Amino acid sequence: MAKTIKNYGFFSYEVNEALHLSEKEEEILENIFKNIENEYQSNIDQFSQDVIIAHIELILQYSNRFYNRQFITRKIANNEILVRLEKLLDDYFNDDEKLVAGLPTVQQIAEHLNISPNYLSDMLRSITGQTTQHHIHEKLIEKAKELLTTSNLSISEIAYRLGFEYPQSFNKLFKKKTDISPLEFRQSFN
Repeated sequence: MAKTIKNYGFFSYEVNEALHLSEKEEEILENIFKNIENEYQSNIDQFSQDVIIAHIELILQYSNRFYNRQFITRKIANNEILVRLEKLLDDYFNDDEKLVAGLPTVQQIAEHLNISPNYLSDMLRSITGQTTQHHIHEKLIEKAKELLTTSNLSISEIAYRLGFEYPQSFNKLFKKKTDISPLEFRQSFN
């Protein structure tokens, strides 16, 4: 269990991202806690520890289920976060001063949205099927394509303008996301 506990992202959620349970869901979890208490109060034998651990794992599995359900049932609130994320990224990639400082991190974006990075990524994955990092890269590629087609800046200048320290890193990411190099992309428009 110690090896798998890190797989439960909700342990790093903030207090305001708490799990909202229906009465039925509360009852399910309360019954599991009662079972753990009964096991603990009973005569301890060679199976007690395994039974208690199995119940704790069951609580974790139900918590995963309920959080995933929550992302679906709270779509209005989550869609508002998605809209705020898109605006934040648009503003960022249209501000040359911010861009020169480097790409925004998932942590920075989550802080700006007042949610934890794991909650943001889990929520985005449930709505769009993509992580926060993927959204950042999509906006970056969108801005890169704009610069490649509307400016006379060199590929290196575009890379620096987009916050890359090394143009090779920009070239590698661009090619990974589009299957062609920035130069090939630019040439396809000429």
